[in-house]
Amino acid sequence: MLIDAGISCRETEKRMRRLGLTMEKVKAIFISHEHGDHIRGVEGFASKHKLPIYITPATFQYSRLRIADGQALTFKAFEPIRIGGLSIMPFPKQHDAADPHSFVVSGNAVNIGVFTDIGAPCINVITHFKTCHAVFLEANYDERMLENGRYPYHLKKRIRSEHGHLSNDQALQLFIEHRPDYLSYVYLSHLSKDNNDPVVARKTFEPHAGTTKVVIASRYEETALYDITGNGSHVNTRIATRAIQTSLF
Repeated sequence: MLIDAGISCRETEKRMRRLGLTMEKVKAIFISHEHGDHIRGVEGFASKHKLPIYITPATFQYSRLRIADGQALTFKAFEPIRIGGLSIMPFPKQHDAADPHSFVVSGNAVNIGVFTDIGAPCINVITHFKTCHAVFLEANYDERMLENGRYPYHLKKRIRSEHGHLSNDQALQLFIEHRPDYLSYVYLSHLSKDNNDPVVARKTFEPHAGTTKVVIASRYEETALYDITGNGSHVNTRIATRAIQTSLF
C-alpha cells in the first residue's frame, strides 16, 4: 500500500521498477491530507490501476479529486484498516489542512510510522512514535536557512506555526525524547528544497542517533529497500513509492 501519491503514476512506476517492484502488488492508497504534493498522482493511480483510495470525507471534499464511484473509501481516526497482512492505524495531527492524519503501518510484529506535515508533536504523534521500529520523520526546514531565505514573512510564519512543519531541531527533540530503544531507522523526510539541506539535516541527527540509522529520503530518487526487524520478524518498507519524498516547500 502507498501513503499519499504526490508524484505521478509514471514516475512512481519507474522508481519501483528500478527496485524490482511492481504496482500489481499495491492494494490501496491512503491519503494524509489534500495538499497538492500529497495527491498530485492520485487520479492517475485510481484510473490506471483501479486502486481503492482511503481518504476522509473532509479531505476528499477539499482535494477536489475526481475518482470513480466506489473507489474512494473513508477511514476514521484510531480505527485500524486491514489490507492483506498489514494493519493501518490513522490518527489526527496538527497541520493546516481540512482533516490531516498520520499513519502507523503494522505487520509481522513491526510498526512503521509516517510522521510528516506536522506543525507540532501533539500527544497523538508522541504516543504512536513510541511504538515504532522505523519512522519517516519530517525534517522540513533549518531555522537559519528559513530565516535568511527568500520567503515572505507570512509564509515563514506559516511554516513555523503549530500547524505548519517540523524543523530539524523540532524533529530531533521528538526523536531524542520519545524514541523507543528498538527504533532501528529514522528516514528524514519532506525536506524543503529551499529551506533545508540533506547534509545539514543528517549532521543535526547523527550525533544523537545512537544505534538508530539515519537515512535521508530524497525528493529526486527512490530510496533503497530495508528489512525492518521487530520481535524476530521482518518486513520490507517500500520507500521508493512514498509521496513524502516530494515537498510543498
